[in-house]
Amino acid sequence: MVKMESTEEQDRKLVLEFIHLLEKSKQLFNGLRDLPQYGHRQWQAYFGRTFDVYTKLWKFQQQHRMVLDSKYGLKRWQIGEIASKIGQLYYHYYLRTSETNYLNEAYQFYAAIRGRAYYSRAIKEDRPDLMVKKLRYYARFIVVCLLLKKMKLVRELVTELEKQIQEYTTTYEPEDHLEWSLVLEEIKGFIKAEAAVAVLHADSNPIVLSHSGSGSRLSPLTTPPCERSPHMTLSLQEILIVGSACEQAKFSELTMDMFRMLQTLEREPTETTHPMSASHGLHGHDASPAASRIPPYGVPGSKGYMENSRHYRDNPHKYLLYKPSISQLLVFLASGFKELPPGGALLLYMSADGCFSTTKHPEDYGYELGGLATSVKRDGVDGGGLACRGKSYKETHCLYPGDLYPFTRRPMFIIIDSDNSFVFQHIPRYFGQPLVVLMSPQDVPPAFQGRAEVQHHGSLFTLFLHSPLTALCYICNVGDVPIHHWERCQSYVDHFITEASRLVTRCRIDEIDQGYIDSSYVQFFGDDFLRTLILRFVFCDVVLRLHRGFRGRHMRPRCEPPLPSNELLEHPTLSHIIFQLATALDVRGHFSDGPECD
Repeated sequence: MVKMESTEEQDRKLVLEFIHLLEKSKQLFNGLRDLPQYGHRQWQAYFGRTFDVYTKLWKFQQQHRMVLDSKYGLKRWQIGEIASKIGQLYYHYYLRTSETNYLNEAYQFYAAIRGRAYYSRAIKEDRPDLMVKKLRYYARFIVVCLLLKKMKLVRELVTELEKQIQEYTTTYEPEDHLEWSLVLEEIKGFIKAEAAVAVLHADSNPIVLSHSGSGSRLSPLTTPPCERSPHMTLSLQEILIVGSACEQAKFSELTMDMFRMLQTLEREPTETTHPMSASHGLHGHDASPAASRIPPYGVPGSKGYMENSRHYRDNPHKYLLYKPSISQLLVFLASGFKELPPGGALLLYMSADGCFSTTKHPEDYGYELGGLATSVKRDGVDGGGLACRGKSYKETHCLYPGDLYPFTRRPMFIIIDSDNSFVFQHIPRYFGQPLVVLMSPQDVPPAFQGRAEVQHHGSLFTLFLHSPLTALCYICNVGDVPIHHWERCQSYVDHFITEASRLVTRCRIDEIDQGYIDSSYVQFFGDDFLRTLILRFVFCDVVLRLHRGFRGRHMRPRCEPPLPSNELLEHPTLSHIIFQLATALDVRGHFSDGPECD
């Protein structure tokens, strides 16, 4: 009898310990939203504590499942909720560190929830809030799969989500059913827009390429070659990706341009798993994701994140801002500026609609030529609402070129994708630091303006920087390409990039003349990501120069400082490769016999 009481008491203590860990984990998780979104060090200790508690909670429910089932009434959806929170932790840790391995970890936990059907009986609980948790889980899982380019699974998840939304709506007739319908339409629209060109397998089914330069992350196979020189001293360390364009496909505060650019500025994740990984023990009937400790990446003092040293991360650190206010934008810029290590460079990418000036004879290029709309205000506050395109106004919710002058105290690489991009070509180098500005074309041909989906599908310029071959196919109305043909055409792109890299490194430096290159390009060229962007910009410029549809200077990109024309942009070797590529795609008729004269 005494022994039985002892067992009962032990079980009671286990249940109390589980409740304590569960409450503590929820408290810490809810506190994550109060952490500063910028800066590197302020949030890491808190994340560490949160990971630690969830690790203990996960192991605890594994080790004492029978007691918790019988004495606490632990349900499968509760296990799923814990796993979902761990997946969210990994995803947000990825957002804060930019390390793509954490995406794999988030995926493992989310996939385990689906594979073990933790939420399968949620609808039978007669709790609409539980169904909402399930729907949110699906939405988050879709985002992770999109970022990992698991498009087949994305389509399966969208079908399942649609079924779950229908079931939720039919059962509860909730007030938020329209919101979930909009979420579903947003996802479907994003997936459709993302597939700008379909690469077809032998059976004519679309496939997703991950290692052949098709817009994938950087890998050893896709990193452009480079003849190193002592001038190549800089490393990209801080990135700000801003998406403010109107009417562009978006999902989960990621516009299409943001989605493409963030992948362009990351390396392919490795397939390794970490101790707190769901991939351990997946083969058991109901094996749970194993957990032991916080993942090692991104923790101060660990390999790859060493403070006050020249040991850099695998990926530059990124901030993602969707339609920020001007104050938010400047705060995050200042944070990236502050966090730059010695020898580091800051990249600002901005996809936005133009703010157009009405000044006839501007004297101040910093503020009188207009700029870029940051957040869209339609309520008439602060001097009038913004329209998406073609309006003229001066606006407080606008990033002007002059706003960036203070940040040029450190090496800065700027990419502007806008219909008012060229106003950023006048940024002075007051502080003598390396500065490059890549600017999109301000106009597209009338034939493109007539295609309703063009603006929705994302910017052509960003598509060139993300996947040069996809962009070329798009402007030549090539909708699908067989895989063997795609790989052949990709070899021409690779050849172009190799030749352009050779031409850049052999251009002489710093003289203002045809055939000379500004030293800023050379200093940035040693970084894999910045070199990739520069060379894809060259590809974009050469292709649009030769394309019959892109007549007029406003339909081609610009850069500041200018790249040499004769020795690079109009070099016959590069033009010849584009003609070969056009012939291979059977679109030679879209291209003229030589560069258009300005």
